[in-house]
Amino acid sequence: MSSSLSKITEHMAVVGSDGQHVGTVDKVEGNRIKLTKSDDPDGTGQHHHFLSAEMVSQIEGGAVRLNVPANEAKKAAMGSGAA
Repeated sequence: MSSSLSKITEHMAVVGSDGQHVGTVDKVEGNRIKLTKSDDPDGTGQHHHFLSAEMVSQIEGGAVRLNVPANEAKKAAMGSGAA
């Protein structure tokens, strides 16, 4: 789904396959989606976290929909390294 990355824009909502909020797009960097600090999954609001383009299922209704549930995506984002 990396070809869809060009359709992703700043401030789009990112939701898991379960419909739950994961974060908000800050921007796309390479083959990853950078989430805003305000949606920092570690709860501190001090770090950007990243999601792999491989997690993107579709872009629809102004949102990035993932192919994994929100809790799994948040765990993956936290493991991606904070910036």
